[in-house]
Amino acid sequence: MVVLTALLLVAFVAGVFGSMLGVGGGIVMVPMLTLAFGVPIKTAVATSIVCVIATSSMAQTSFVSRGMTNIRLGMLLEVATSIGAVAGGVTAVLVDGRFLQVAFAFVVFYVAWQMSRRRGDVVPVQTGLLEAGYYDPASGEDVRYGVRRPRLGFVLCLGAGNISGLLGVGGGAFKVPIMNLLMGAPLKATIATSNLMIGVTAATSAAIFYGRGYMDPYWVVPSALGILAGARLGPRLAARMSARALSLTFQVVLAIFGLLMLLKAVGVPV
Repeated sequence: MVVLTALLLVAFVAGVFGSMLGVGGGIVMVPMLTLAFGVPIKTAVATSIVCVIATSSMAQTSFVSRGMTNIRLGMLLEVATSIGAVAGGVTAVLVDGRFLQVAFAFVVFYVAWQMSRRRGDVVPVQTGLLEAGYYDPASGEDVRYGVRRPRLGFVLCLGAGNISGLLGVGGGAFKVPIMNLLMGAPLKATIATSNLMIGVTAATSAAIFYGRGYMDPYWVVPSALGILAGARLGPRLAARMSARALSLTFQVVLAIFGLLMLLKAVGVPV
């Protein structure tokens, strides 16, 4: 009962952060399942994929109603990420678990570094490509924007999808920087759009893990329930926070769990 309660609490926190930052909760669930609960890495990745699907489904009820999700942009990039997710899912069930832990750590370190290079959010520009708009409660302003470099974003999302299937993180840790830093979409729009995409990406690779027997209901069911509860709160917090605060939160979460996973991979007790 203690384990179940702890798992529900961890999943709730993962749901809050995952939906608030557009990363699906896998950034929190994978390291916590392996470090705190002793779950094998591949079972943790499979559990995380289900949690990502749950986060995406719940978060979109809020983000779409607020008009923050750029559905056209999300569907364009999701074609690439779904292809990458299939390749990543196949790879994940064949490689050593320690490699997955090291890969996870370096992925999140890289993304945290990229986010730290930003000085505030991008300046929205109407480019005539996949333009959208939304009302920002934090600033009290209507935001209109278009995107840049859609072809580059499409190619890079192939890699984001591969990371998703390989590590069970939904690919949001890469998709948010790709859409924000390279394609010029405002951070809140990228978080909302990423939340839409991660569920589709995760569902693509979920069948592979299920077929290989890595889906353990003992971990999946309570994790999904906790994630669903947390994902109701995350979008509300994201809508009211400044872009700078969201960016800093994103960096801190990534850096902490990346360090923990790296220590675990090299055999250091944590």
